[in-house]
This record gives sequence, C-alpha cells and structure tokens, in this order.
Amino acid sequence: MSSKEQKCKITVLKRTLNRDLRKEYLSEEYQGLSACDQLHDGQEFLLEGFEELASVPEGFCDWAWADIRQDVLRVAWGGDQPGLRQPGVAIAGCTDWFRPVIFKIERIEDE
Repeated sequence: MSSKEQKCKITVLKRTLNRDLRKEYLSEEYQGLSACDQLHDGQEFLLEGFEELASVPEGFCDWAWADIRQDVLRVAWGGDQPGLRQPGVAIAGCTDWFRPVIFKIERIEDE
C-alpha cells in the first residue's frame, strides 16, 4: 500500500470528567472545570495520505494529538491494537486525567 492510499478515521467516543480527582487535587479556581470543550462526542476526523497523518488535524487538540499520534500511525500503516475484537481499530485517549477524551481510531481500506 502506498502512503497516498493510507487512510484513518478518528472518532471522539467520549469526553469524560473525573469529578473526584478534580475535587481532591485541583485548586479552588479550577473546581468549575468541565469536560473538554474543544472536541465533541461523535466528532470525526478523516486523515488521508502521509501529510495528513503526520500533522495535527484541523480543529483537533494539540495535546490530545501528541498523546494518540503513535496509535494513529500504527493503525494507518497496518498495525492492530492487541486484545481488540476488530482488526484495524485502536482505542486511545488523551492524558488530561482530570477530563480525558477517549478516541476510536480506524484504518480505512479502499475496496
């Protein structure tokens, strides 16, 4: 498969908020922190070709991209996440442990 044909879709599965951690560890000024407001549940990003796979998608959080980029590249280049029922899929998340976002990464193969 040439790099031009490599495609991957990222779907925001779930934005979460760990209220217990927020309450215990964050200062008073951050107690109003809510789930991620940059991304939205169900939002999708389609990446095609090396240039798109190698850079932060438009509208995507830079920090979340840094956390999941290696998973995106692994899936796009034919790798699988061990233990998942479906090949060509990975589940990944950003490391904001107060309000993490969970992503589904899927390899798109032309038929």
